[in-house]
Amino acid sequence: MTDQASDLDGLVELERMAGAMVMSLDGAGRRRLLRAMARDIRKSQAARIGAQRDPGGTPYEVRKPKREEKPGAYPVRFLYPKGATSPRLVLMKSWVRQGPLITGFDIEAGGIRSFFWDKVDRWLPVENEDKSKPGGRLRRRGTIRRAAMFRKLRNGRNLKAGTSDLEAWVGFSGRAAGVAAIHQGGLMDKPAAGAKAIRYPRRVLIGLTGSERKHMLDLLIEHVEPSG
Repeated sequence: MTDQASDLDGLVELERMAGAMVMSLDGAGRRRLLRAMARDIRKSQAARIGAQRDPGGTPYEVRKPKREEKPGAYPVRFLYPKGATSPRLVLMKSWVRQGPLITGFDIEAGGIRSFFWDKVDRWLPVENEDKSKPGGRLRRRGTIRRAAMFRKLRNGRNLKAGTSDLEAWVGFSGRAAGVAAIHQGGLMDKPAAGAKAIRYPRRVLIGLTGSERKHMLDLLIEHVEPSG
């Protein structure tokens, strides 16, 4: 048996005894201890997810780079928005469609602008004189921010911690729980509406690390044997 396996067996036995100690505490003391455990574990789980590593320390499989959309080589002209009394005439060059948006160089605004595709009131033919109007180019933003996964999943709105009289828990809530489950289990899902379902790499979001398990034992010991 390796030293690592022996250490794990010892930790499991300690946790079994610790569970009995927790249950022997009075109700108020137990709830106080469990709240401290839940708070600390949620914080460390969020930090680990931010570091892009699973509970065993293995880095998450990196996300495949998105296919770069090639900006349209021709201008587009449309009225925007739909339903307005006097919709604005938009002449756009060097544009791409990004999900529900069309993004490109707005000639009138003199810069990059985005419009909702389904809110375009009417598409218009492009006049010959419009084709020769000068316009800027749609430039790509850096990829550093896009590289970090699960930024929203690990914030306080989605990654929750709580307790009952008998347990402490950390997990996801609402729609985030469904998204997290897909990555946690390496399941199939559609990356966008109407797209073909794909299998996502397994990236374990929720799971205790060895240091977290030891930290919970330390909290229990501090609670049972307070200093002074």
